[in-house]
Amino acid sequence: MTPANFPVLSLRDIVKRYHNHVAVDHVSFDVAQGTIFGLLGPNGAGKTSLIRIITRITAADSGSILLDREPLHALHPSMIGYMPEERGLYKKMKVGEHLIYLAQLKGLSFREARKKVKYWLEKFDILDWWDKKIADLSKGMQQKIQFIATIIHEPKLIILDEPFSGLDPINANLIKDEIYQLKEKGASILFSTHRMEQVEEICEQIILINQGRKILDGSVADIRKAYKENIFRIEYSGIGPDMLASNQLFDIKSSQSGVAVLQLKEGATSAEVLKNLLSTGMDIQHYNEVLPTLNEIFIKKVSQSNA
Repeated sequence: MTPANFPVLSLRDIVKRYHNHVAVDHVSFDVAQGTIFGLLGPNGAGKTSLIRIITRITAADSGSILLDREPLHALHPSMIGYMPEERGLYKKMKVGEHLIYLAQLKGLSFREARKKVKYWLEKFDILDWWDKKIADLSKGMQQKIQFIATIIHEPKLIILDEPFSGLDPINANLIKDEIYQLKEKGASILFSTHRMEQVEEICEQIILINQGRKILDGSVADIRKAYKENIFRIEYSGIGPDMLASNQLFDIKSSQSGVAVLQLKEGATSAEVLKNLLSTGMDIQHYNEVLPTLNEIFIKKVSQSNA
């Protein structure tokens, strides 16, 4: 078992070139055990190239990768579960036999594979799908089968590329709950998506790459704090919105009945602003700092990187 203080996955100075194009340019990062880690970037940033290198579909031109503290080798794919954005199910096979086949490819015996397939189909309440052909399933149903195929061999590292695509909110929550449970059991999840609200909700750490280079990494909480702009939201009563005006401490960004968004001026503190607001006779029900969303930070950093 990997000690908690060691990363399950460690990349150092990974470089990948295709002809005259540098797809990955000296990228380094660590994925800790029991962590949901977001791999982010716009289209063409190098995310897929990195995933292909980690899963040994292709090889890096230079740099090093450790999986479970060992240099990446031919047996490591059995410790990885990979759910690609472009799904890879065989349409003419039946659900049960297909999952057993994929589980055996990951090293499970037929008996063990059948037992685990039955367990997961029962857990998802879809045991009656056993003899259905993959081609007869909806996109969302196929998504659930692909997820089971990804995690059935209990991998240490799970790579999920747009795992909620095609799922309705109920099934998206079902998969999300399973991701949390896998994390609690010690699995490390590398999560790639374009949906920043999903990243903000479930990821603890992220790396943002653009044009093959790392432009941002760290914990989601620390990154949001680092890019804050001293914006506060208040809910109030006791005075009309026309009585709330910018002053030497803050500017009004927006204001409507009972709600206002303020931006503190340089040097002003939130305590000073709160005291100032209370001096007007305002009854404040709620006063909190508004941190930027990951989507806002993503757009800002990528735009700066492209400039």
